Amino acid sequence: MPDCCYSREEIKRKIRKLKKVEVKIRFGSSGFSENGFSERIHNVKLVWDEFFDLNETYKGNARYSLSQLASMGKETLKDVISEFFFNVYYKYYKENGIINTGIYDPYILEQFGLPYDADMNAIKKRFRELAKKYHPDTGGDSTKFIELMENYKKLSR
Repeated sequence: MPDCCYSREEIKRKIRKLKKVEVKIRFGSSGFSENGFSERIHNVKLVWDEFFDLNETYKGNARYSLSQLASMGKETLKDVISEFFFNVYYKYYKENGIINTGIYDPYILEQFGLPYDADMNAIKKRFRELAKKYHPDTGGDSTKFIELMENYKKLSR
């Protein structure tokens, strides 16, 4: 049982605020116009859109549906929001050419089955596990193995 349940309306309100925060982080005041978001934002893919679907009918295009969010406990919801902000700042740093070597691509980490805040030791360990699984000499898929190698190279730069 979740330790804290918010109503669907409270969840919608809280999560919609995150969209505004992302726009402010990534685009500053140029992300807003008198009527809400500027035209510039309408053509940009936001991290928010990848994370949240607040429609009553979940279309499967985001990581978290409204019903999933509403059923989460306070700590789980806090973890989801932390992951969201990590992804927002990663995107901001990447767009502005200020990537830090200690920050790893969250999308590749997700493919590895690792949390967004994994360190290099966890990445190496998981890489070895997946390399054994996908290596063609052990009956694995060579295409997946090549993709694994390319992704690992990106993470270890």
